[in-house]
Order: sequence, then structure tokens, then C-alpha cells
Amino acid sequence: MSRKHDIQILGVPMDLGADRRGVDMGPSAIRIAGVARALRALGHEVMDSGDVPVPTPENRDPGPTSAKYLEEIRIACDDLRSRCRAALAAGRTPLVLGGDHSIAIGTISGVAEHFRDDGQRIGIIWVDAHADMNTPESSPSGNVHGMPLSTVLGLGAPELVELGGFSPKVLPEHVALIGIRNLDEHEKDIVRRSGVNAYTMREIDERGMGEVIAESIEKVSQGTAGFHVSFDIDGLDPREAPGVGTPVKGGIDWREGNLLMEAVADSGKMVSCEITELNPILDVRNQSGQVAVEMLSSAFGKSIL
Repeated sequence: MSRKHDIQILGVPMDLGADRRGVDMGPSAIRIAGVARALRALGHEVMDSGDVPVPTPENRDPGPTSAKYLEEIRIACDDLRSRCRAALAAGRTPLVLGGDHSIAIGTISGVAEHFRDDGQRIGIIWVDAHADMNTPESSPSGNVHGMPLSTVLGLGAPELVELGGFSPKVLPEHVALIGIRNLDEHEKDIVRRSGVNAYTMREIDERGMGEVIAESIEKVSQGTAGFHVSFDIDGLDPREAPGVGTPVKGGIDWREGNLLMEAVADSGKMVSCEITELNPILDVRNQSGQVAVEMLSSAFGKSIL
């Protein structure tokens, strides 16, 4: 039986980290799909704190081409950092709804800071078609949503790396990167040298999702206070979740995704969670919003029996 949570929902309508518009509506789509209702039905207390304010790209200068909208993203992520830290201090589990994946810099900074105050570290389960480990020097696009994992590991723009006044936010051995299948050439080298536990779709195919999940949870839990789950909806196959800006075929299927999140709930070690990159403009009748709610429900204890 999974434990009951006092959940604080935080929306982050971030649409600055990617070239394609629409993910700013992701938090609304997940709310419309009934996330709060589904979590309350599982016996959790749920408080929706609304959205972190984020400016729209149309009235901002993108700034340096190596890391577009860097200052605007920093400000929003710093706000999110403070809110996540305050939620944990109040005994609540932060559930962050994105928004592009650059928001993970704020979420993880706040969660890591909370546990750092007690001399503890956190792990990360990162579900994604992409590694998100580019830096301003390696990125071919300058889009910050391709940089958040490297940032929390201490690589990249100092304005983001040093958020909260410390770096790194997490150690590479405490990171499990699951479902990757589309990496930039320079990024492949960054991942290999980083020391993170990277599980490609080929490895999932060869070893089976169950084995990859068990190993991942063990690695992110060892020597940590618990782990954060950062779930990019494009980690799933586009047939399951078509509403994403960067779909890559051959991804995690619906059952594998739920298996992962069910195992997360069974572990009792998840301390925070976020789901990102849902673009309702590209979706089909909010199918991806509904899938997001299903994944989150499993992470918070929904089970077959």
C-alpha cells in the first residue's frame, strides 16, 4: 500500500526553452484532464497553488543565441525553486506541471536545497526521449529545454548552474536517464563522460523494462534521501502521447510507463515529481493530457489490485 501524500500542484507555463510554441498550455491541459480529482480519489490531500508567472516569448528579446531567454528562464526557475522548497518545508510533495523541460532546473534546485539543509542528497529518475544534457557550447539550437539535466549536474550557464547558490544539485551516480533514443552528436559524448546511469530504448528492449526500473530505483536511492521524478511526456511513444513538440518513434509504451510509475510508488522514495513538454496544440482531444494524469496516478499509488 503506497503512502498518502499532501500534494501541492504548481503549474509552470514555460514556453521559452523551445522553438515551438504551445507547451505553456500544458499545465491547463493536465488540470482539465482531471489530475487533482484523480489524486484525491486515491486518498491524497491536494492543493493547487496555481501557476508560476512566466513571460511569453513575443514580448521578449531572446538574448544570446547559445542559451535563448536565459534571464527570463532564470527568474522563473528561481521562483519555482523557492516554491518547491517551501512546499517540502510545509510537509507537502511538490507536483510540478509543465511547460517545457527547462523548468526542471527550478524544481530540482528547490528539492535539492531542501534536503541539502539536512546534509542529504537526492536522486533523479529522468524519463525522456532526449538526454537534455547539452550546454550552451554544445547545443545546435540554443534551446534551454535541451540543457536542464546537464545544468543540475553542474555544467552549463552559470546563471542556471548556481541557482540557489550551490552546485551540483545532484551527483551523476544518483541519476537514471530512461528511454533515450535521440541525442545530438556532441551530447552523446557529454552523456558518456558524465557518469549518469543512461538506459537507451535498445537497452530496455534487450533487458526488459522491469529490470531497468529495478536497477534505476536502486541506483537513485543509494545514499540519498529519496528521488525526484522528471517525466518528459515525449519519453512515451508518440502513439501514446502525440501532443509533444519533439516526437520520436520507438518510445516507452503505455504499459511500460505505468509499470515504471507503479514501481516508483511501491518504493515509497519519491519526494517530488514533475511532468513536462505537453503541447495541447499538437494533441488529439487531450489524449496526452489524459495519459499524463494516468502516469501521475500510478506514481502516487494507483494499482490494479
